[in-house]
Amino acid sequence: MNKINQTFVREFILLGLSGYPKLEIIFFAVILVMYLVILIGNGVLIIASIFDSRLHTPMYFFLGNLSFLDICYTSSSVPSTLVSLLSKKRNISFSGCAMQMFLGFAMGSTECFLLGMMAFDRYVAICNPLRYPIIMSKVVYVLMASVSWLSGGINSIVQTSLAMRLPFCGNNIISHFLCEILAVLKLACADISLNIVTLTVSNIAFLILPLLVIFFSYVLILYTILRMNSATGRRKAFSTCSAHLTVVIIFYGTIFFMYAKPKSKDLIGKHHLQASEGLVSMFYGVVTPMLNPIIYSLRNKDVKAAVKYLLSRKAVNQ
Repeated sequence: MNKINQTFVREFILLGLSGYPKLEIIFFAVILVMYLVILIGNGVLIIASIFDSRLHTPMYFFLGNLSFLDICYTSSSVPSTLVSLLSKKRNISFSGCAMQMFLGFAMGSTECFLLGMMAFDRYVAICNPLRYPIIMSKVVYVLMASVSWLSGGINSIVQTSLAMRLPFCGNNIISHFLCEILAVLKLACADISLNIVTLTVSNIAFLILPLLVIFFSYVLILYTILRMNSATGRRKAFSTCSAHLTVVIIFYGTIFFMYAKPKSKDLIGKHHLQASEGLVSMFYGVVTPMLNPIIYSLRNKDVKAAVKYLLSRKAVNQ
């Protein structure tokens, strides 16, 4: 690349649904409602897991972490998306783009590990119930959550640093709602082979390995449940796992579509494909965090009881 033609990019322009102005108002209303549900639903779960002693267990500790993570992830991208949909302000500073990329990647990586930790927790609870208090002691599950957050943050620092050090040569239009790493890499006017390699390693470490932990955990859980003589015990075991398994299917199904699809599809520049990628990104970024507290509240008697208890206390105090 000729140095004369190389210019520094100080900001990026996020296209989003700019080619579909009629959809922008509809999307603004839908995303705003979903964001409010995310804040309220996950906020209630966090409060319940802190103040209700019945929820002071490893499973609900992980669930509280997951709810906090969902609030952080959506708050890093949804407010700016809402502003761009309403005001048509589509530019974002270089540093703002880097921060948005870092937070999104960190939260996504951390969630992968947390879901794997939660599956392991269910495996120990069902397959080794007598040893559960020893294996999943407070020191252990706090350490497991800390490792998830730390590894997700380190992974994001590496990926964001490698992406934002690339020269962009004046091309600053991102065909996306936010500064998603694959969309930004398309703008680079330099070799991105190192980025591709590190992303592949990241996908293996943060997508494949936790998924293997989840898969083998549930294979062993299913084997244990089918050997139970009590029908009530089987139903209880299934009910404690169904919410987590539903969240895993939604989360991994969407994230694999976004990041593990063939590279050739990513390079197509058709407007309808860009819009579909944006819609999938919104599904991953808004719908999944919104569904998490709903799924856990509907499928978990302890959470429902804790929420009702907190609401009744609030009503009495008023």
